[in-house]
Amino acid sequence: MADITDIKAILYTEKTIELQENGVIVVQTSPRMTKSGLKEVFKEYFGVTPSKVNSLRQDGKVKRFKGKLGKRPDFKKFYVTLPEGAAIANLSA
Repeated sequence: MADITDIKAILYTEKTIELQENGVIVVQTSPRMTKSGLKEVFKEYFGVTPSKVNSLRQDGKVKRFKGKLGKRPDFKKFYVTLPEGAAIANLSA
């Protein structure tokens, strides 16, 4: 079952800030989060039922750390479309 602890961060980039103006929030989560689980979390903790949720799975980059290969963790990214006029109070850039 999904929990608020599965949400790692709300992403703030140039693209995501433009999307936020149109009512779309981009959320980075653990790979085990599902669309229905994310909808439950938004409904329970933020009091908003998303009208649409799109997801993508992003693999971590392979990087070198002091000459040795390492890998950043995989994560899921969700594009959450909020209903017209709805907003999340805890959202601040």
